[in-house]
Amino acid sequence: MFDSPLSASAYEVLGVAHDVDDDELRRAYRLRLRETHPDTGGDAARFVQVQRAWDLVGTREARAVYDRGHGFADAPSFSPDAPGWRPPQRPADTRPRARSFGQPGGWRRERYLTLIREWVGRGAPLDDPYDPALVRTAPHEIRRLLADALAEEATARIVADLGMGYTVWHDVAADPRDPEAKLDHVVLGPSGLYAVLSEDFGSPVRTRRGELIGDGVGAPVATLVQRARALGRAARVKFSGAIVVLPDDDVAQAIDELGRVRGLVVAVVGRSALSTVLRRGVAGAREIGGNELFDVRTRLQQTVRFV
Repeated sequence: MFDSPLSASAYEVLGVAHDVDDDELRRAYRLRLRETHPDTGGDAARFVQVQRAWDLVGTREARAVYDRGHGFADAPSFSPDAPGWRPPQRPADTRPRARSFGQPGGWRRERYLTLIREWVGRGAPLDDPYDPALVRTAPHEIRRLLADALAEEATARIVADLGMGYTVWHDVAADPRDPEAKLDHVVLGPSGLYAVLSEDFGSPVRTRRGELIGDGVGAPVATLVQRARALGRAARVKFSGAIVVLPDDDVAQAIDELGRVRGLVVAVVGRSALSTVLRRGVAGAREIGGNELFDVRTRLQQTVRFV
């Protein structure tokens, strides 16, 4: 919440413009508290939103930090010319990382930068394509590209910490006939081989009959399974399962195992639970170990192409 290009800003939750003075902002906060307080018939979820919005902009210091980016400030770190993505190094952290290949979020970032410049207008100055004020006024399909790129990068940071027993490929081409068909991440480790989709729909979703349901959701599970099977055939490997990763606030439960969808076990997980799921595996998924792990890695290395 609040850190997604698709979510309402703290100012929108409080019902004010982003440039209001501190006194007006405080009055709006108190008014929204009274309107949403459960004891006076308000909505408890909205009441929590109002409190969290105030935490972000309620002081001059916090407001200055929020206005500088509140989630988008790190966005320019992507470079399409980078030789390969690596997770940020932590001070004095010498733990072995998972082997990573490809550029997480790279394809969507490139698309976002192209479309945001076209939307602003050719020749028009664009000092910061990630300026929150600009992003929030862009059309939904443009904001969605940035939201998904951020989601993919968040997943990449998590899987990098799984350790040296894991290998990860990002932005993998799933169908040579369709340049836009990709798998966000392919993760190989002792718990199995998983196709991973990182999404941010900007609002909560639910599951029904093996698929995600919500506004503008489409059929992501079916698409993920189809693309995983296509890559599996090309590489002559068998995927253990498929995982859809969503922001924690947008899932009803941290881990929702859907069972088999078109022959592949599927789980929908909150971002904070992803590491746990990848370490233990999904119920019903086949583990991979020993020489088979090496063989699967070799086959994928020979087959994987990036978008």
